[in-house]
Amino acid sequence: MSILCECPICRNRQKVSNKICKCGENLDRAKRSTRVKYWISYRLPNRKQRREVVGYRIDDARAAEGKRRAQKKEQPRVLELLAIEKITFQELTDWYLGLSSVKKLASYQRIKDALQNYNKALGQTRINDLTLNDLEEYQLKREEQGKAPATIDMELTIAKTMVTKAFDNDKIGGDALRPFRRVRRRLKKGSNARQRTLKFDEYLRLVLVSPEHLRPIIILGFYTGMRIGEILNLKRAQVDRKSGFIRLGDQDTKEGRKKSIPINRHVEEVLDQIISHVNHDYIFTYRHKPVTKIRKAFRIACVTADIPYGSKVQNGIIFHDIRRTVKTNMLNSGVDKIYRDCILGHSLQGMDAYYMAPSEEDLRKAMRKYTNWVDEQLTKIENVDLFVDQR
Repeated sequence: MSILCECPICRNRQKVSNKICKCGENLDRAKRSTRVKYWISYRLPNRKQRREVVGYRIDDARAAEGKRRAQKKEQPRVLELLAIEKITFQELTDWYLGLSSVKKLASYQRIKDALQNYNKALGQTRINDLTLNDLEEYQLKREEQGKAPATIDMELTIAKTMVTKAFDNDKIGGDALRPFRRVRRRLKKGSNARQRTLKFDEYLRLVLVSPEHLRPIIILGFYTGMRIGEILNLKRAQVDRKSGFIRLGDQDTKEGRKKSIPINRHVEEVLDQIISHVNHDYIFTYRHKPVTKIRKAFRIACVTADIPYGSKVQNGIIFHDIRRTVKTNMLNSGVDKIYRDCILGHSLQGMDAYYMAPSEEDLRKAMRKYTNWVDEQLTKIENVDLFVDQR
């Protein structure tokens, strides 16, 4: 246990006996003018280091140090409770983002960004002092900034997950968790459900005008219904050419379950044309580097193909709508629901989850049925001037 002084210039915390700081500031002179802030440093019973600011008087720091020494000897549990009461939202964030189980998540950057937004408004607030009103005020502030209700709810879910994790690990008490469990979501369930699908003539125009690196991504999405993240992160090791399947592990999918997607002839052609790279195993590349995002390229392609783009634009399309298109087309082609769900990775409902286990041959047949139907629809409009007659 020790007393530290904080330089008023560089904010470096150091021994009280230091006369000159590394930055050149005269600490003795700063102490006489009460510009030096004093801290006490001690270890909790769990061996973690704890620093606590006292004030600008050395006598107060000595008194606080003596008090903590007595508590550490006689009532060590009191120090743990004090640590819980004084932890800020920013400190809790630093702890959470440092967890190995969190770092390995595919959504780590999204989690980090969401918590950073909270910290801009509430970072220096002690977690025990946060109230339901504070969280509701934050939600209203984000609405005023033009953020969508779904975005606000996503940030709340991430913050709630962090606080729950901290509670389970005895980092905070139940009082800190309560407001996060009581705050309501801004988005009503199902109110933002999209209905847009990609028409066949739109698909052909899109493929026709898309740049070389985007075209195979669109084709793969149109015939498999894979999410954009699954496509961009696809590696050659995940493509089983011998059995004709793309195999995604539980760590590769949003639903957290393994998924096997049949490869039809169009996807096979796409994979055959793509050149492998020595420096990495990713399939989809741009200028010899893995493609990490396609939003700009997809928007430009949509504008060129005369297709409205954007979730907030009337009748606008976004890439995820292609996934809805695939499931809709599978329904129209007569593919049974269980095969649609298995190929797209949706959960089987009711007793189907326990008693239905489609074989890989069943999934191949379903994919062939879907592919043949789609090809028939595309053939009907392939000879039409797509940029004139379809408007």
